[in-house]
Amino acid sequence: MNWNDKNNNGGPWGSGGGNNPWGGGGSNKDFEDTLKKAKDRFGRFKIGKPKNLSYFIIIALLIWLAIGFYRVEPNEQGVELLFGRWNQLTTEPGLHYFFPTPIGKVMTPKVESIRKINVGYRSASELGFNSGSNAERNVPEESLMLTGDQNIVDVHFTVLYKIKDAGKFLFKLRNPETTVKDMSESVMREVVGQRQLEFLLTGGRQEVEQVVRANLQDILDEYESGVLVQSIQLQSVNPPALVIDAFDEVQRARQDKEKLVNEANSYLNKIVPNARGDAAKLVQEAAAYKEQVIKQAEGVAQNFLDVYNSYKDSKYVTRQRIYLETLTEVLEGPNKIIIDDTGGGQGVVPYLPLYENISLGINFNLGSSLGCLFN
Repeated sequence: MNWNDKNNNGGPWGSGGGNNPWGGGGSNKDFEDTLKKAKDRFGRFKIGKPKNLSYFIIIALLIWLAIGFYRVEPNEQGVELLFGRWNQLTTEPGLHYFFPTPIGKVMTPKVESIRKINVGYRSASELGFNSGSNAERNVPEESLMLTGDQNIVDVHFTVLYKIKDAGKFLFKLRNPETTVKDMSESVMREVVGQRQLEFLLTGGRQEVEQVVRANLQDILDEYESGVLVQSIQLQSVNPPALVIDAFDEVQRARQDKEKLVNEANSYLNKIVPNARGDAAKLVQEAAAYKEQVIKQAEGVAQNFLDVYNSYKDSKYVTRQRIYLETLTEVLEGPNKIIIDDTGGGQGVVPYLPLYENISLGINFNLGSSLGCLFN
């Protein structure tokens, strides 16, 4: 349809006239007036003038400089980058200033948080399970190690570390976490390879943890990694799963052996002192009996010599004394009844209670008899 057609009633947009595409009965002149008014309004702001442009530049520059202030939290360290290059300095907690973007950039990593790396196994969180799960997955290529006595042991341990120097941690190593993991595994293999299996399974855990921590820290310091190793925690030290049953049997047999040896030593410690005591007792008794016999023999001999010397000095008196002492030894002891029938009497009265007067009769008759003998 021709726009100039008189029957078009205002062009292709219908009635309302002319060449105004927005309708409303206006004309090209009205449209031009509207544009002119708008141009007049915005023409008041003449930013193209040198004076106004300077103001804008100064304000923008001040705002740009102001965003160079940054704050480092107590658990952070600030790392300043100048044109993307680290300036070898780290800033401590507090308010600092550095060139803003794009000249400078500041990174503030957390340095007080304890980071953890598991070697030889993967925990439930690493496997994607919830925190309450106890699921673990063994990693044999990391956990199986050779001991000093040519045995294989399955070692699971955890490395706890934190950032000591944020700048070195971020820019001295390409992948700090992988480096710490690889170095800790290497040091653990070296330490395990210098010790016996029995030592590792019994009382050597604490020593191994301390040695591995010290050696690992020395290597990381040599690499300028900016890492501080907090601790090494041995989670488990066991024989490989394929031989665990046989190993348990060997351990039980070894424990039985130690039990029997301990019982034998206990019995030995009990019997030997008793035997030694009995032997010492017998020796002492024999020595005492020997001394007793010798002393008695010496006493008898000395007594004989004394008697003999007395006899040589006074033979009659000595002979009478010996005789009396001999009679005393012979006659004392059992009850004796001596009846003197030299008086011419009729004898003893049958019912005389001789035993009641036995002492009197013995003393009287013995005295009389002895008197007669010596007379």
